[in-house]
Amino acid sequence: MLEYKFVPVSPEVSGWNLMGVRRDSVEHREVIVRMAQEGWRYVGFLPSSQRGDGFIEEMDLIFEREAQE
Repeated sequence: MLEYKFVPVSPEVSGWNLMGVRRDSVEHREVIVRMAQEGWRYVGFLPSSQRGDGFIEEMDLIFEREAQE
């Protein structure tokens, strides 16, 4: 049986571009590496907070591993 873990991440404001505020995220990479070291496998993401124009303000990274009995 598999168990799942959801880790929220959100992009941070990093400056301005021609379209307005620029948002970047490097946190997701750090989270994926850390979770892999703990035995979790990255399987995808789902937006957990999204603006009307489609911009994702926060997402849940989804991880799975065999349940420890």
